[in-house]
Amino acid sequence: MEEVNYITSGTCSRMIHFTRDGDVIRNISFEGGCNGNLKAISKLCEGMTATEIAEKLKGNTCGSRPTSCADQLAIAVLSKN
Repeated sequence: MEEVNYITSGTCSRMIHFTRDGDVIRNISFEGGCNGNLKAISKLCEGMTATEIAEKLKGNTCGSRPTSCADQLAIAVLSKN
């Protein structure tokens, strides 16, 4: 099991923490950002594969920003960080 700490870019959240067990993502948490929404995203994505998370969240934007915390999670789980 690998622990990942991903520094976000272009969002209110500063960092995403999760564990990778093969392709399965667990223990997702965010530093900063919209607390309630990010807790919900974390719960909904718990136990999904990186590919499943990316398929659902990649490209999601926040207001006029070209990215979002959800999009950053998709990028993070696909990275080999």
